[in-house]
Amino acid sequence: MRIGVLALQGAFHLHKSHIEAAGAEYVEVVNTSYFEKIDGLILPGGESATILKLIEIVGIEESLSDFLKTKPVWGICAGAILMAKKVQNPEQKCYGILDIEIERNSYGRQLESTEQMLDNYLVSYIRAPKIISTGNNVKVLAQRNGFPSWVEERNLMATTFHPEINHNMPSPWHKKFVKMCGQRKALLTALEQHVLIGAYDSTKTTGPTVRSSGCD
Repeated sequence: MRIGVLALQGAFHLHKSHIEAAGAEYVEVVNTSYFEKIDGLILPGGESATILKLIEIVGIEESLSDFLKTKPVWGICAGAILMAKKVQNPEQKCYGILDIEIERNSYGRQLESTEQMLDNYLVSYIRAPKIISTGNNVKVLAQRNGFPSWVEERNLMATTFHPEINHNMPSPWHKKFVKMCGQRKALLTALEQHVLIGAYDSTKTTGPTVRSSGCD
């Protein structure tokens, strides 16, 4: 199992030990060639506008967009902003794969960062965004001050907090995401095998065709 982390800006390196502790291989994604090698992708925390600019500069925008539509993705803080359908404060480009509306820097500046115990695990909010609305199919799994802080939709997950800063590894979210990627990979493998078996069966003959000569 290979888990990629978009390694253009932000605290991507902190995910390595968590991913490996969860039993998967850590892969730093820096160009288009890596998307074919990974089973899921983490969009890490950082500065969302800067990450968007770097995505454009290194030329991975199209490949990233295609990957986000088909494989498991976990967005953390800035990564959650990139996944959203709509961004405020200010408005900016996003990939629109997760049915949430999100507000940038909603909890204040860097000095106003804080921590929270969530499922007996300490997580950090650092210039965190706020999820201000969710679609009907989005599951809200945790909240902070009445607003969602952890959501899921299909094979997509987003958190406005950072679990990777905690040195108790792996975090529950890294474990969950690795499991999510494994289940998705197993499903795709099963579907591919089913298609191959079906294609093979369709080529098998059922024996010679006997034609009636009819009656004269």
